[in-house]
Amino acid sequence: MSGGKERLIYLPLGGAGEVGMNAYVYGYGKPGKERLILVDIGVTFPDMDSTPGVDLIFPDMTWLIKNKDRLEAIFITHGHEDHVGGIGHFWAQLGAPVYARRFTAALAVRKMDEQGVDVNNMHAVGPWPEMVEAGPLSVSFLPVSHSIPESSGLVIDSPAGRVVHTGDFKLDGNPVVGEAFSPALWNEVAEPGVIALACDSTNIMVPHPGRSEATLPPAIAKFIKDSTGMVVATTFASNVARVKTLAEAGHAAGRSVCLLGRAMKRMVAVGVDTGVLEDFPHTVTPEEATGIPRENLLLIVTGSQGERRAASAQLARGKFLGLSMKEGDTFLFSSKTIPGNERGVLRIVNAFSEMGVDVVDDSSGLYHVSGHANRPDLEAMHDLMRPKMLIPMHGEHRMLRAHANVGEAKGIPSVVAVNGSMVDLTGDRPEIVEHVETGRTYLDGSVKIGAMDGVVRDRIRVALNGQVFVTLIMDENDEPLGEPWAELVGLPETGRSRAPLVELIEAAADSFLGRAEDKVLTDDDKIEEGLRRVVRQVSVEEIGKKPEVKVVISRLS
Repeated sequence: MSGGKERLIYLPLGGAGEVGMNAYVYGYGKPGKERLILVDIGVTFPDMDSTPGVDLIFPDMTWLIKNKDRLEAIFITHGHEDHVGGIGHFWAQLGAPVYARRFTAALAVRKMDEQGVDVNNMHAVGPWPEMVEAGPLSVSFLPVSHSIPESSGLVIDSPAGRVVHTGDFKLDGNPVVGEAFSPALWNEVAEPGVIALACDSTNIMVPHPGRSEATLPPAIAKFIKDSTGMVVATTFASNVARVKTLAEAGHAAGRSVCLLGRAMKRMVAVGVDTGVLEDFPHTVTPEEATGIPRENLLLIVTGSQGERRAASAQLARGKFLGLSMKEGDTFLFSSKTIPGNERGVLRIVNAFSEMGVDVVDDSSGLYHVSGHANRPDLEAMHDLMRPKMLIPMHGEHRMLRAHANVGEAKGIPSVVAVNGSMVDLTGDRPEIVEHVETGRTYLDGSVKIGAMDGVVRDRIRVALNGQVFVTLIMDENDEPLGEPWAELVGLPETGRSRAPLVELIEAAADSFLGRAEDKVLTDDDKIEEGLRRVVRQVSVEEIGKKPEVKVVISRLS
């Protein structure tokens, strides 16, 4: 599509219809020739049920890669993995300069360096009113409070007018670490008029106003002071404000503080290096911690979501870096369990319970607050920005729909635009004008594969049903040379008849070949089809399963 009147477009490639792997495209120009920017390029994480063996999940960037000659720049709103985690993996295919605030840029540089990308393509820039020119668009980082320092919304100016992209945010006037939300600053941005507000939808279902990070320190300090034995606390490593609150509470209670987990140490180090984290309490190494009495020790650890390789899971399995938990110790979750992670978290909770460790979660609401705006706060953002139209983003479909309904009820034209929906922002209402192919890309080891390539699907089928390999040698006369032999993977040794399953399969395969006609024995496809059928038939009779069957035929010439 080309020609026609110039337009301003919004196109989510990830993060709209799901929570995670955010990637949003904006553009201005004639249809099909718009000059583009990308906002965020994040990841989401696999699970053993639907993506076994996968390391990371990215948005499908195929459309943007095909149009990379139109891409002016990439902007990263903040340092959470679901916004910055894909930058190192895709920069070489996109090739545009990357811009972020200093703390976020420091994290992005590490991501790029890990993937062998030239870090000189990363540019740290200041906040509003500093602007970055990107073709026909001018972009500025607008400070906002969130659960990681230097989070920003974006002010995107175009010939068609101003768009504000909130990024992840909450209305927190005292976030402990990082910049407070400033209504005056956002009102200044809104003053010339905002044609579209692309707005975080994560907590649209929560009916009460959000709470400030500053409400937590007294409760956390009392909790640690009143606890006996060793205290271990976990939170999101990126929430350096919470990490600092925990560390200060530990020091106030006379405890030495030890950070466990690479992500935790990295975030604190980047926070100190970039100046966003000041006066962080002194910490001890794990080696030093082993010599400190338990009642004088606080461990702040990674693994609040039950991640199997994180420090909390390692402690739940026994010993980690010489440290272990015992009866009378206390474990605190200063975090919320993200939906989908419940089983991993419960596994850790029960393991600690078996040790006699007291586990305290956040069901009381005393030890964690969300980093996202709740419904009243989102409505306050609508009132502050007074946009001509509302584009709900960053949320599951139900969240986008609920947010759009809230906007419409207030008289703000809104649209539910899921991944792949290209929205024209130039008219009086947001209008979906095109759909592009989107999906997921898996990092499987060191290789990127498409979600629809069948690799993971086949892996799941093998995991569910087991696998049988049948090997057969055919001589130069198209006759079997000896009997076929089978190997079983993920299947029981015996079935209903109590006879070895592998022997029953081999016998059935040999019987099939013995009665096969010449036209079958000369056709490998027919042999494979027949052997697959008899192997599955025996397996169903013996164990009630249809395994995946792989037939290997070697012919002697």
